[in-house]
Amino acid sequence: MKLDKQQMLSLLTTMVKIRDFEEKSKDLMLAGKLAGFLHSYSGEEAVAAGVCSELTTQDCICSTHRGHGHIIAKGGNINKMMAELFGKATGYSKGKSGSMHIADISLGIIGANGIVAAGLPIANGVAFALRYEKKDGVVVAFFGDGATNRGTFHEALNLASVWNLPVVFVCENNKFGMSVSQDRHMKIKKISDRAAAYGIPGVTVDGNDPVAVKEAAAKAVDRARSGQGPTLIECLTWRHYGHFIGDPGIYKDPEEQKLWLSPERDPIARFKTRLLDEGIATQAEIDAIDTDIAKQIDDAVAFAESSPDPAPSVMFEDVYHD
Repeated sequence: MKLDKQQMLSLLTTMVKIRDFEEKSKDLMLAGKLAGFLHSYSGEEAVAAGVCSELTTQDCICSTHRGHGHIIAKGGNINKMMAELFGKATGYSKGKSGSMHIADISLGIIGANGIVAAGLPIANGVAFALRYEKKDGVVVAFFGDGATNRGTFHEALNLASVWNLPVVFVCENNKFGMSVSQDRHMKIKKISDRAAAYGIPGVTVDGNDPVAVKEAAAKAVDRARSGQGPTLIECLTWRHYGHFIGDPGIYKDPEEQKLWLSPERDPIARFKTRLLDEGIATQAEIDAIDTDIAKQIDDAVAFAESSPDPAPSVMFEDVYHD
């Protein structure tokens, strides 16, 4: 896949926006300004950026507890996202969802789910609805390596295969299901091999390379949109922190952690080097992106901090459907 300068800079911009949002959220959490749990997406930015760059507004995504990156890559409003993390009335869910359940149906963001693998059958339902309504939409289900041991994973792949549903299953294999390494919770080395059981394509890609992810997503999305059914994409990546902010991650090998955080592995540092080495962008252009995104994140925090708290009287609004 040959990408032009604008496409390459767009991938970088998305990744930087995700990283800055997550790093700022981490700092706010550690400073005691955010309540609840925070599961950082730092280190996995190339997956969301690459996949969502192949989607349109009519396409949908089903996210996870580690979902900020997916939402930003799909075009989510970072002011509303940050306000939701602060529990403010101006947040996506008016302060009622917190970090793990942000949704924006207008953008095809069906919602994030804190239950492992629970988004996969929902993706099937959305895909079936799109086809039933004769809409040319594709659904992407994001999930981690641990989710592929759940019955819902296997049931969802089987049903999507049998019905040729327009779903792309994207496994963000960051090598750990919470604190359990992949080699301890499954014998197979490639999660993409599980696709064979359902007669659908399975591919493993470098999840820290946004172009490689984009290429795989392009093929899978085209296949789904043309009525040929689902694909399983395994993206090999690494979360920079523990399962949640506050988890020290002592189960990780220190040398392996150091390797994955190095400029040779980190998706953003590596991609910036590629842009410079290939003459696609100048350092000034990259610096301008960094500066602009940093201001956007600061503005989002200011928006959230200045927003009102939800009134107690609205506690039960939007909870039950009339």
